[in-house]
This record gives sequence, structure tokens and C-alpha cells, in this order.
Amino acid sequence: MATTDAMTTEKTKTALPGTAAESDAATPAQKPATEPATITTAQRRTESDAAETRESAETYTIARESGKTASTSGTTSGPTTTAEAGTSTATVPTTDRRQKVFDWLDSHGIAYTWYEHPEAPTIEIARRYWRDDGSKHCKNLFFRNHKGNRHYLVAFDCEQNLAIHDLERRLRQGKLSFASEQRMERWLGLRPGSVSPFGLINDPERHVHLFLDRNLERFPAYSFHPNDNRATVVVSRSEFLRYLAAVGNTYEFIELY
Repeated sequence: MATTDAMTTEKTKTALPGTAAESDAATPAQKPATEPATITTAQRRTESDAAETRESAETYTIARESGKTASTSGTTSGPTTTAEAGTSTATVPTTDRRQKVFDWLDSHGIAYTWYEHPEAPTIEIARRYWRDDGSKHCKNLFFRNHKGNRHYLVAFDCEQNLAIHDLERRLRQGKLSFASEQRMERWLGLRPGSVSPFGLINDPERHVHLFLDRNLERFPAYSFHPNDNRATVVVSRSEFLRYLAAVGNTYEFIELY
């Protein structure tokens, strides 16, 4: 599945170093002609949220406009190499992220098939390479709430479109916005254009909640990117539910449209 694209609780606070001006013993300090404006905590938070929203919008615009392709290997067999243990998913090459998914599924006995194709960061591009295998291809979007302390992954039928205001009303989680690229890496170990429920394997504290379109329940199988938009994994509905049970994040099927 391609997406843009989305749907650990500790935060690191960095103190900004202050600069203290030394007073001149011989010459009294001059009082500035204009008093500097005082920035309140609320203003700082608003400016921070606005900056992150702009960053998020730019990230998803880049993902939508990206049309780069890679060579097709035509591989249809299972993985044959082992991902290096302990490697951070936020910095490893996409092939290693893919291998980590394969290793995780194999170690938990989850049955699946997969195939490679050129880079496909959007639904429009991915359509060129999808196989007619009976699986439902899904859109996956990653959101944050207004406070930035909760994050949601939303998966739904790729043929459908969701307005964010309608999504807010249906999910009842308050005001939502697309999570920034930094948040995506922090919580899912992913980059824009490769978001999928398989990113949950990179969330050991099970912070991210997954919302699934209720209409997906009627399909026999689903397809998603294995955290790498140059490949697609096909998994049956029953095996996907086994995956969700094993990964442990909270999830629910909900009517999204």
C-alpha cells in the first residue's frame, strides 16, 4: 500500500542557552529606547504548532509530487537476508526497514507474500505496479492531535477520500493535523510515502492508535508497503488481524465515510 501516505511517550526538552550581558562599571547601561516585546508561553506554543503544521504540509506536498522510480527486480519470493539487530529504523536504508518487517512477520509466524516495484510514494504512482491479486490496497495517513501528545494512524480504502473535518467528527479526537516528518520518524520509524500499519513494529510503547475503515472488513486480503515504498506486502485479513494482536497497539474498525 502506498501513502503518503501517514493515520514512546517521553518528550525531550532542550533548554535554550541564555546570554547575560555584563554591565560596564564605568558607564551605566543605556536603557533601550524601545522595550522588547514579551512573548508568552501560549504565543510560543502557537508559533511552534504553526511551524510544525507548515512543515507537515510541505512534507506531504513533496511526497505527492515525488515521481522518482527505481529498477524493478521482479522478485516474488520471501526475504533471504537478515536485518542488522539494534539498528534505528529512523536512519537505516529503506531496504533494511523492509527486511525488518519481513523478519518480524517471520518470527511471529505471520503468512504473507510480497513483490518489488519502482518507488511509489503516492496512490497514483502505485496503481501502475499493483497486481491483480484480490487484495484491497489502502491509504494510510498519520495524524497528531492539537496538543501533540496523541498520534493516530488511519487506514482506509484507496478508492475513498476523506476530508480532515469529517475525520475529526467521526474519530472524536478533537482537532487533528498531519503529523510532521519528525513525528513520523519518532513514532513509526518511517518517512512520508511509505506509511503503513507495519510501522507499528517500531512503536514498542504502543503509543500510536490505529483506526481502520470498517468497510475493509469485507475484503479477503490487504496490501501495504513494508515500510519501504519500493515493495508491496499482501496479507490475508485473518493474518493481518493476527499481526495486530501480536504488535499490541490499540486499534478499532470504525465507519469513516
